[in-house]
This record gives sequence, C-alpha cells and structure tokens, in this order.
Amino acid sequence: MKINKTSLPLHPYLLLFISILSVSVSSIMIKSSHTPTSVAGMYRLYMSVILMLPFVPWKMLRTSDMTKKDWGTVFLAGLFLGLHFLFWMESLVYTSVASSMVILSLQPLFVMIGSYFMFRERVNLLTIFCLIAALIGSIIIAWGDIGTSKGALIGDGLSLLGTILVSAYMIAGQKVSHKISANFYSVIVFFLGGSVLLIYNLVNHYSLIEYDSSDWMYFVLLAVIPTIFGQYIFNLLLKSMGATTVSVGIIGEPVLAILLAYVFLGEIMSAFQFIGGIMTLFGMGMYFWAKSLKFAVAKY
Repeated sequence: MKINKTSLPLHPYLLLFISILSVSVSSIMIKSSHTPTSVAGMYRLYMSVILMLPFVPWKMLRTSDMTKKDWGTVFLAGLFLGLHFLFWMESLVYTSVASSMVILSLQPLFVMIGSYFMFRERVNLLTIFCLIAALIGSIIIAWGDIGTSKGALIGDGLSLLGTILVSAYMIAGQKVSHKISANFYSVIVFFLGGSVLLIYNLVNHYSLIEYDSSDWMYFVLLAVIPTIFGQYIFNLLLKSMGATTVSVGIIGEPVLAILLAYVFLGEIMSAFQFIGGIMTLFGMGMYFWAKSLKFAVAKY
C-alpha cells in the first residue's frame, strides 16, 4: 500500500510516533489511578466523542457510499474497541505494565494474518525478517519480566484477549477507511466502545458519578492524550498506511511504556528489558526503512 501524504497534516511516520507516544502514557495513567478501569475506559471514550463532535464533517455523510455491510463493520469495530479496553485496562490490575504491553506487541502478527485473509496483502521476506526481529525483542522483554508475572496469568490472559480484539478493530477500520472520514468513524466507534463499557459498569453496579475532581481530570487526560492523540491518529493513518504498518509501529509502545513506568512508577527496568527494547526498536526501524525503500523504488 502506497502512503498518501496529501490528506495528512504531518508526515505519516511523525504522526505515528506521536500516536505511539500518546498511547504509551495510558498504562502509566491507569496504574496511577484507583478508579475502576472500566469506568475510566468509558469516560475516556465518551469524553473523546464530545471533544471531537465539533470537527465531524456531517455533510460528507450524504455523499458517502457506505453499505449496510459497511455499517455492520463499523458496529463490530466499536464492539471490538470497547471489549479491548475492558480486557486490556483490566489486565493492568493483575500484571505489570511490561507484561501487558509486551503481549499487546503481538498485535501486528494478528493483523498481518487477518490482512492476508481480508485484503490479500502480501509481505516480502525482508519485511517478515524485520517484524520477527521486533517480536523477538518483545519476547526478550517478556522473558526478563517472567519473575514478576508468575502470579499474573489472569492479567496476561486478559491482555492477550485485548490484543486479539484490537487487531480485529484495526482490520475492520482499514476495511471502511476509504468510505468514511476518520473523524466520523472515530466518533462512532468511540461511542459504541464507551457504550459497551457502560453496560458492563451498570451490570456490575459501579458508581458512575461519585468520583473526586482529580479522577475527573484523569478521565479528561485519558480522552485527550491516549485516545484523541493516540487512537484517533491510528484511525487517521489506516487509510494511508494500512493496519499492518500502523500495528508494527505500535510494537514500540511497550518500549516507551516501560521507560515511562521506570521514570514515573519506579518499576525496575531489567537488562532483558533494555536489550529487548533495543532489538525491538531495531526491528521497527528496519521495517520502516524497508517500506520507504520499496516506495522509493516503486516511484522511480
């Protein structure tokens, strides 16, 4: 897939870096809060919808060629997103940031498989090698975290479920990205995802309003930083970069999250995590270099 830069405010790789950095902050914020993760996730998505509504191009909806099947895909995407937040955010209650984020780094593998069956996207050996190098780096990080994760199998399982669901969400987003604007699509899926979490909160009788002012500020920050500057930019890049490339960039999220956890939460960074992080970044760099080389050759 050739990268189209004309419809983007900045270079796609710069936007991808901004979005990865933004979502990396979410794990730190979740770990630092004592509010139920499902409530935080619900307000994170609902507040994002409120903030984005003024920028939705409603007039474009009249000229959209979306079919009933496409709207069904959007509905499923919202469902997948809500369940992803439910499982992944809850995983941070049981396991460390490192364990949860490393499992999340398997996302590009699931997306690549799904993209092959959905869009017949093929990858060359160099691309596969770069992805494997990045994944090995993530495995090394996880290996260094095993000592603190033996009692966190529930958290690791929740993170794995969340990873599968967000992979399905990314693929669904790419499927309709050429028919609907990223703003409108994001507002819909964020609202649907928030509604999934609302139902879960009501079933479990969680309080929806009895929170301190600091908690409400936390909800707002979750909406602005990791959701609008994170998830929304991911949705924006699906059309120009594709789900697989965006997901490969997300592999860098565990590295940034571990660094932030070390700085702000005092979580120990082991030698395994350091070496694995370097290898992950190397694999990512090689992947994007290979993609840019491919585009340059094709243009020439």
